[in-house]
Amino acid sequence: MTSSVITPNKLKFHVFRDERFIDLNLYQFGWERTEPLHSYGPHARNHYLFHYVISGKGKLFANEQVYEITGGHGFLIVPGQITTYRADEQEPWEYTWIEFDGLRAQESLRLAGISGAEPIYTPANQETGDKLLQQMLYIVNNGNADPIRLIGHAFLFLAQLVESSAYRSYQNVRRLRDFYIKEALSFIESNFQRDITIEEIAAFCGLNRSYFGKVFRETMGESPQAFLLHYRMARAAQLLKETRLSVGEIAQQVSYDNQLHFSRAFKNVHGVSPREYRQTHFVAFAPTDNG
Repeated sequence: MTSSVITPNKLKFHVFRDERFIDLNLYQFGWERTEPLHSYGPHARNHYLFHYVISGKGKLFANEQVYEITGGHGFLIVPGQITTYRADEQEPWEYTWIEFDGLRAQESLRLAGISGAEPIYTPANQETGDKLLQQMLYIVNNGNADPIRLIGHAFLFLAQLVESSAYRSYQNVRRLRDFYIKEALSFIESNFQRDITIEEIAAFCGLNRSYFGKVFRETMGESPQAFLLHYRMARAAQLLKETRLSVGEIAQQVSYDNQLHFSRAFKNVHGVSPREYRQTHFVAFAPTDNG
């Protein structure tokens, strides 16, 4: 799924040719020890392109500005942005790069605090910057690995980019998590009566199941499965208190086709059976006189 060009001590270059991945995909990646005054552009990319400069120095020409970039820093080029970059004559760059795109790309870059308008990456400290470099070099040095493995490491690259950036936006992280949780709660409220899965809720939020579960637990203090169970049992308790529906009918109202399974779940949450709960909590509403 990849094609490669490797020149010992000078260049490693891979083209990724698998279009199955939507959340995040790779297009090309590599490493190069550039020649003095090596340059590229002016040119516009179709996808995001991130360079991490290992050593040397050079310049990025973008946004009608000139950015000086030295070892330990990086720069981002966004789709459609016309740029030129050039290595120094005396101390040319050694750098590694990844070209990528997908549904998760823009969100991650925003959280990292880098964009077309603010293209320079600066690590919060050398240790986190080194970890980012290691993630990128793993992809470059394993360009012929299984595509799914490479995409997995691409996600790790993006996660490390966010975590290591000196411009990381903690406020946006919290705001984005709050948005996901609001979307998840809205979906649960509208669909708890049918047999929904955690995968469905995560997909509705635009997240993979694993990451959604992590965000939900950290924000709500329990897993999505536990929250969904407690929500259903709370609605069941409300129906037991306020309606004359049978236990079987209430079970179906909260997605349980099997009344016995519903009764067990209800007792695990409330400590008593549905019938016992109704005996002590039922509220008899007087008929309304509309005459």
